[in-house]
Parts: sequence; structure tokens; C-alpha cells
Amino acid sequence: MRDRRVGRKLKRETGPRKALIKSLMRALVLKHAIITTEAKAKAVRPELERVVTRARKGDLAGFRYIVSVVGKDAALRLKKDVLPAIKDRRGGYLRITKFGVRKSDAAHMARISFVD
Repeated sequence: MRDRRVGRKLKRETGPRKALIKSLMRALVLKHAIITTEAKAKAVRPELERVVTRARKGDLAGFRYIVSVVGKDAALRLKKDVLPAIKDRRGGYLRITKFGVRKSDAAHMARISFVD
């Protein structure tokens, strides 16, 4: 029987994994693109797409939720810069581009960015 577990563990306990995903989401909103491992990029994409979808509503409760997830400065940047650029999209706000292999440990790297 199938276990209904969703998401990736990224070889971390729950607290450090949540903190990692939160910091990657914050960096992605502030910088519009980051280079990370492929597994981390695939873990961040659904989380941030849920946040962006909630932000598109434009209500106060949604904004407060975004602030709780990515912080106030990133929430303001998301509202001011990112949302106007993707207002007509119905989903798929992020793009993952495979980037090659890291030399030191042969980890598969990827660039995750907002779709223009």
C-alpha cells in the first residue's frame, strides 16, 4: 500500500528542512532567480507557487500569510515587482533550468527563476 507522503526530505530533520525552504523562497523572491541543487529547486517550486497564488487575490489575509512565510520585505517585493508581471498567468510562475554538475561533489545544479 502506498504511503501518502508528499515532498522531499533533503536529508534534513523537519525544522532545518522548513527553514531551508523558507530561506530559498525568500532569496528567490528578493533576487528573482537563484542557483541551487536540482532537488532543492524541485522542493521549493510547489511551495512558492502556492504562496504566489494566494498573493494574487490581493486581500489583507493573503498578504499577512505571505509576510509570515517569506518576511515583510520579500512580501512587499512580491506584491510590487513580481505580481504585476505574472498577473495574467493561471499558474506555472516558476521555471527550473538544469544547469550542469557541481565540480566538488557532482551534485546536479539548477537555476530557478520567475517566468517573465
